[in-house]
Amino acid sequence: MPIKIPADLPAYDVLTREGVMVMDEDQAARQDIRPLRIGLLNLMPKKIQTENQFARLIGATPLQIELSLIRMTEHRTKNTAADHMRSFYRPFSEVAATDERFDGLIITGAPIEHLDFADVTYWDELQQIFEWTQSHVHSTFGVCWGGMAMINHFHGVKKHLLDHKAFGCFRHRNMLPASPYLRGFSDDCVIPVSRWTEMRRDEIEAVPGLQILLHSDEVGPCLVEDPEHCALYIFNHLEYDSDTLKQEYDRDVASGTPINVPCNYYPGDDPSCPPQNRWRSHAHLLYGNWINQIYQTTPFDLNLIGR
Repeated sequence: MPIKIPADLPAYDVLTREGVMVMDEDQAARQDIRPLRIGLLNLMPKKIQTENQFARLIGATPLQIELSLIRMTEHRTKNTAADHMRSFYRPFSEVAATDERFDGLIITGAPIEHLDFADVTYWDELQQIFEWTQSHVHSTFGVCWGGMAMINHFHGVKKHLLDHKAFGCFRHRNMLPASPYLRGFSDDCVIPVSRWTEMRRDEIEAVPGLQILLHSDEVGPCLVEDPEHCALYIFNHLEYDSDTLKQEYDRDVASGTPINVPCNYYPGDDPSCPPQNRWRSHAHLLYGNWINQIYQTTPFDLNLIGR
């Protein structure tokens, strides 16, 4: 089944060229089926790139997906055209006012790791969103800073600044092969990492109910399940494109920002060579498993979500 997105959203052409099945609203209306409603609260500055990355993963499953793009109500992005934001995004205040419910919600990261959570300009509204998910979303997926913010909000787990950037592709161990979210996973896998902060294993394990599913001896916990709040938190970036770390590295080199070559990313750690993607299959597995788990457990009647 395809992913349902507006025909004029840039991701439509990108995914079509890649062979991902997409359909517009007119096509979807002719099918007698309830699609899974997945929201994307996009906090990243490069909105279109992030849309493409997540639409590619959730659109590769056999189920029909309806993707809704959501933004913070007052925050204005400087890196994406205003026309794009007006055409495709709705502010959270509008979504909340209409009492909408979603089968799934992805909350992305944001390049604001150096700030304390309380110093983020939209922190109050984001906390409202976290609470809103408990009554209006069947399953929430917090990614990188978004996951760190959620686990801090619900459990008080702190993020810690690193003395150097965790940057590159790192091996992670499968800590719970029986988890439905890790079906098909190898005993270990490579995952892109790009962050200046970390969550610590002992602090997560000290919280009853939290379960670390993927962990790296080098860069710490990666994927955490929070059954009490119907949530997953991933602190790294399986959704990244092949060249996303390269873009970040080239940007910092061009601006004169001190940065190490992303480890285990370029062949021989040589940035003159094309990078190699060694995480794509596990990215599709994880998000496909998440979508499948939603499909297996969400009520058919959207109005019953959260009740």
